Amino acid sequence: MNVLFVLVMLLTGVNGCSSVPRAYHPAQPLDPAQFSHNVLEQVLRSHVTEGRVDYPDVGRNRNFHEYVAQLDRLDPNRWRATSDRIAFWINAYNAFAIQGILDGYSPRTLWGRYRFFIARKYRVGGEPINLYDLERKILIPFQEPRIHFAIVCASHSCPRLQSWVYQGDRLDEQLDLVTRAFVNDPSRNRFDRERRIASLSKIFDWYGDDFAAQAGSVQRFIARHIDDPALAHEVATVPYTVEFLEYDWSLNGVPPR
Repeated sequence: MNVLFVLVMLLTGVNGCSSVPRAYHPAQPLDPAQFSHNVLEQVLRSHVTEGRVDYPDVGRNRNFHEYVAQLDRLDPNRWRATSDRIAFWINAYNAFAIQGILDGYSPRTLWGRYRFFIARKYRVGGEPINLYDLERKILIPFQEPRIHFAIVCASHSCPRLQSWVYQGDRLDEQLDLVTRAFVNDPSRNRFDRERRIASLSKIFDWYGDDFAAQAGSVQRFIARHIDDPALAHEVATVPYTVEFLEYDWSLNGVPPR
C-alpha cells in the first residue's frame, strides 16, 4: 500500500506532508460524558451482517449522520485512559470510511485510493483529518498491532466490519476476538503444512514491522492467534515460505445508490 500512495503522490505532485492536530477546538464542545458510541452501534447492528454493509440503509439512518456530526464536537484528548482513546479512534475511522463510500469515494482503483484515504478530509474536534493520517499518525503510534484487524477500509479483503463498536473497557477482549477471526479466516490466510507455504493477507506485508515489533516476527505474531494448537506451534517454530495474497479492493457490501 505504501508504494501505491507514494506513486500517486508523485504523479499528482502531492508531497504528503499532512499532519494531525495536536490540539482540538470544537465549535460546539460536547462533553465526553454526554457522548456514546452506542449511537453508531445501533446503526451497525441494523445494517451490517457478517461484515457485509448495506450502505443505502446506512445513508438513510439519522443515527449514523448524528454520530459523525458528534465527532466534530469532541476533543479526543479529554479521555484519560489509553484504551478509551484507541476505541474512539477505531470507531471514528470505521465511521469515516463508511461516510467516504456514501459520499461517492472508493478505494477500488489506484486514483480512488488516493482520493479515499488522503484527499477526503473528515472532522474531529473542529480539526480536519484524513484516513491515512488517522491510521498512520494516530492509531499506529499506540503500538497495538491488533488495531489493523479492527479498522475497516470498506473493501472485501479488509477485516470484516463488526456489528458492534469498540469500547475502552472491553478493548483487549475485542481486539483479540477480531484478530483471531482474521488470522483463522481461510479466505485471508492459508497454511500449506506439507509444502510449508503460508499464503497471507497483504496486511501482514504492509504492516510487517508493527507485528514484528511486538512478537519478534510476523510468523510468531500470527502463531499467537491461530486456534489450532498444533498449527500454531508449527508456525511459531518452523520457517515457512511466505507469499502474500492479492488484495481485493471491491466494496464490502451493497453500494450506495
